[in-house]
Amino acid sequence: MKAAFRQPGFGLLFLGLLASMAGDSLMLIVLAVWVKDLTGSNGAAGLTFFFLAAPALLAPLAGIYVDRLRRRTVLLWGNLASALAVLPLVMVHTADQVWLIYLVAVLYGVSFVVLPAALNGLLKEMLPEELLVDANASLSTTKEALRLVGPLAGAGLFTLLGGASVAAIDAASFVVAAVVIGCLSVREDQPVREEGHWRDEFLAGVRHISSDRVLTHTLLATGLSLLVIGFMESAVFAMVDAFGKPASYVGVVVSVQGIGAIAGGVTSSRVIRRLGETSAIAFSLVVLAVGLAICAVAPILAGVFVGVVVVGYALPVFIVAFNTLLQIRTPQRLMGRVSAATDVVLGTPQATSIAVGALLVSVISFREMFWICVAVILAAAAYLTVVLRRPGPGMAPAPAPNPGDDGVSAGSGVETPAPAGSPPFPVDPAGSDTVVGGPPAA
Repeated sequence: MKAAFRQPGFGLLFLGLLASMAGDSLMLIVLAVWVKDLTGSNGAAGLTFFFLAAPALLAPLAGIYVDRLRRRTVLLWGNLASALAVLPLVMVHTADQVWLIYLVAVLYGVSFVVLPAALNGLLKEMLPEELLVDANASLSTTKEALRLVGPLAGAGLFTLLGGASVAAIDAASFVVAAVVIGCLSVREDQPVREEGHWRDEFLAGVRHISSDRVLTHTLLATGLSLLVIGFMESAVFAMVDAFGKPASYVGVVVSVQGIGAIAGGVTSSRVIRRLGETSAIAFSLVVLAVGLAICAVAPILAGVFVGVVVVGYALPVFIVAFNTLLQIRTPQRLMGRVSAATDVVLGTPQATSIAVGALLVSVISFREMFWICVAVILAAAAYLTVVLRRPGPGMAPAPAPNPGDDGVSAGSGVETPAPAGSPPFPVDPAGSDTVVGGPPAA
């Protein structure tokens, strides 16, 4: 991962992102804990994550504007807007004002759509293709490391000072991120608005995904998993209830998950280079299912924590592999719209599963919810493994990339379109969206 930090500007970008990730690690768990504290409802607490995920449904519209602007500009103003978005929380005092927490969750969800799309494009501008996995791994490892202290600190600050104080700290973290990113010097080509009907521009990201067999099947497998992964948002509150712990104890669970996540983040680039992006995604889904199975059968809390650590390991491996795959297989001029389209394809089942999980938690036990997750996630991993090992029409095994190639990284274990005298991605006449130098959000 050190190689990415030797690239001009990446270290400064990392510092800016570190500030906003620190604020997120404090705030996100507090939103759900705050709702549980005010309402006493596990379902209402789990519904917070539905509102965080719901804005992904409008992501293609956001993707158009991300592609029309310089990525650094989007990150700068997006962080400032996020700082303003959390301020309504200072007015929350009673259960009647829970709607304000849900409103902030929606605004937070908008930032989860816009900022990652801009970041994916900026990383492609700044780094050669072979270093994208290292950059993604360093960011994912840091984010997961913050889980060790962030949720506990957030829950502690919430207990001592109240939610309004945590919101103020989170807003300040976004401002710091904006200031640091504003100091970043990076050369970006001026985005050119495409000619044609707005509908064509709106659907460009979806068309790119549907034309790429690897992305299509990877998204289908991931979407299948997300149809049940959202159950975990409500099930975790039922789990801590079952062991006689208060809602704020979810912060401890998330911190324990961070132990495994650090290990996953540190080893993710090695795993991905050895297995390839899609095989690493399938591997991470299997590990995730194993972790949830351990949680489902563990009779004591210590056993549950073992499963939580395993779950934590799987998530950064998945996120790094997925983000790297998306970046490598997408031309620069479409990066915002492809990222946004991905948010829709994945956000819809995620939002649905969170809403269903909020209802199921009052009907079945957390253990039964976890077993449902295990079955569906294993089915998704099997589907991805089988379908991408079977050659498709006009497909040939991916060659090892050379500098300047637009193919997937070495050892990806997937197919790319057979050479036909043109690169696998459309190339902008100005050259701004050629793959530089030569794929994970909860």
